[in-house]
Amino acid sequence: MDILRILLAILIPPLGVFLQVGIGVQFWINILLTLLGYIPGIIHAIYVILKY
Repeated sequence: MDILRILLAILIPPLGVFLQVGIGVQFWINILLTLLGYIPGIIHAIYVILKY
């Protein structure tokens, strides 16, 4: 299941975070990072998926 989340995190970073932790602080941080730059959003999403 983590592989699917990582693939989704590469395509749509907030979706990968949402599937891992739901709507919370990490989700909103990821949306902000994705809006500021796509690559930071991807890095944060993969970090969240591997950490939790």
